Amino acid sequence: MNTKYALLLSILIGSLPLFNISCNDDEPVVADPSGHISLNFTHLVDGLPLQKDNMKYLNAAGNPYEINQVMYFVSDVTLHKSDGTKRLIQDWTDIHYVDIDLPETLTWDVYDDIATGAYDSVTFIFGITKEKNQSFRFVNPPEVNMMWPDILGGGYHYMMINGSWKDNENVIKSFAFHLGIGQLYKGNVIEVDSIYAFVQNYFSVKLPNSAFTVEGNKTRHIEIIMNIDSWFKTPNIYDHNYWGGAIMQKQPAMQMAKENGFDVFRVGVIQ
Repeated sequence: MNTKYALLLSILIGSLPLFNISCNDDEPVVADPSGHISLNFTHLVDGLPLQKDNMKYLNAAGNPYEINQVMYFVSDVTLHKSDGTKRLIQDWTDIHYVDIDLPETLTWDVYDDIATGAYDSVTFIFGITKEKNQSFRFVNPPEVNMMWPDILGGGYHYMMINGSWKDNENVIKSFAFHLGIGQLYKGNVIEVDSIYAFVQNYFSVKLPNSAFTVEGNKTRHIEIIMNIDSWFKTPNIYDHNYWGGAIMQKQPAMQMAKENGFDVFRVGVIQ
């Protein structure tokens, strides 16, 4: 064989392993599979499933009452790890509407891909933060029906619980236990012209015993329970006879509701 060609062939053969290594370096790295979570909302009174339109309940103030409607927003759901890192749910929607009369709202199949591993706890905002609670954010029902009057602060209700109670004369009266932006008024007259400041009544909820794990290509179902009776008893005893049928322009009453919200929610079944 010609010495020149033999040398060339030797060089080509010797370079093949290097070529293969170079190609291997360019192969895509397969990421660990992610999982998903689904949040399922249920509603209890005195530890049992809510029975609507039934004057069977008695609150801590001694008011017989019934519940007709429950509607509210949860937002900024955040998954926390024990090392301090956290994951905010936001890829598809960061605000979820819940309505006991609309079964499709009782399950939130979170769109986000969630990294596999163990999570220490779950937190969320009850209502909508000041930055996000802007009028005309929602243009379609049912969310648009939660609008809060612009003259009273704008945006949307955080919650509507509607029902009835029996007063001291055993007369049935309607109540609208609504939570949203509050108002401060000059003097003792509640008139829109005397509003001098607004109060943001949304609050953060940390769900106790909410640790869970996410496995690759699987969905973790987390039940979030609202204990409706807790809105009326801890730490403040809420008396319908004192506050009357509506609290929308009564910041002291909404402040009580906000403070009572600390233990309204808990985690049920995780599977």
